[in-house]
Amino acid sequence: MTRFQNRVRTPLNVALVSDFFCPNAGGVETHIYFLAKCLLQLGHKVIVITHAYGKRRGIRYLSNGLKVYYLPFIVMYNGSCLPSIVGSLYWFRRIYLEEHIQIVHGHSTFSTMAHEAMIHAWCLGLRTTFTDHSLFGFADASAILMNKLVLQYSLANVNRVICVSYTSKENTVLRSGVLANKVAVIPNAVDTDLFVPDPFLFRNSPTTVIVLCRLVYRKGADILIRTIPRVCSLHNSVRFIIGGDGPKRIDVEEMREKYRLQDRVIMLGTLPHDQVRDVLVQGQIFLNTSLTEAFCMSIVEAASCGLHVVSTRVGGIPEVLPEEFIMLVEPEPNSRLMNCKRKYYY
Repeated sequence: MTRFQNRVRTPLNVALVSDFFCPNAGGVETHIYFLAKCLLQLGHKVIVITHAYGKRRGIRYLSNGLKVYYLPFIVMYNGSCLPSIVGSLYWFRRIYLEEHIQIVHGHSTFSTMAHEAMIHAWCLGLRTTFTDHSLFGFADASAILMNKLVLQYSLANVNRVICVSYTSKENTVLRSGVLANKVAVIPNAVDTDLFVPDPFLFRNSPTTVIVLCRLVYRKGADILIRTIPRVCSLHNSVRFIIGGDGPKRIDVEEMREKYRLQDRVIMLGTLPHDQVRDVLVQGQIFLNTSLTEAFCMSIVEAASCGLHVVSTRVGGIPEVLPEEFIMLVEPEPNSRLMNCKRKYYY
């Protein structure tokens, strides 16, 4: 047995840290959960550190044996904690020492806890890894603040960086100044045993377009609002099922009432992850209208369930699926988006 194989088989104590975890639903949350599950199956010791969610505080154990620390941090905006490097030092240091942590793995550029956890880990001499799940800009004030005052400091001494696509890698290297040879590209994956097609529903259901995303500007909610009425006017038998919530949900509801599409546009709200497959198999087409995306797990889940995928050509999406599984269009104009969907109808 080689030295490398010995090193791989040695159990490690790993802490996964992010502001975004269960019971919250999303791509980062799902990724962390399944990553922890796989590491546990390989024999490693894994814990997750996140902030409290309502009454979910303290230490909890999930059904797969995963230990989760829900810390009493103040949530400031959009699920991220109030930055407080000194205030969080006590908690992270205590957990690292009690759990004998060897590797600290932070997730998401938007996570305050991930950045602070890596800074404290570096001070304690622990190895650090960071996974960047999103693309970020360069010109606006928030991007400059994130890139110059946060990312370049928190990743100054990181041992490894993981990106979900080559587009994401290029973006992260430019923003953070991390050496490119420190950055690995590991695409996200899904458990195909959980996302299986339903041939009967696919063939016998009316033409249905599935949309599963947060209803926010970045996810292209405005494009969706403009597209749905035009598609419904051209195809009387088409219906939409929309899963997800967000500030743009009100605009979607108003569009539905304005064009009297209550019977053809079904709003499901926030979906638990164990119900996603049951919704996907009700349709034949999956629509993604994101304006920026590093990877997009939803289109992989949809393709695994046998749906045809129509998506905007942004970020790392062209890298995700082979050409025969996805049709890509530019975010503007939306008429081209409808033309692509017509090809699937006929």
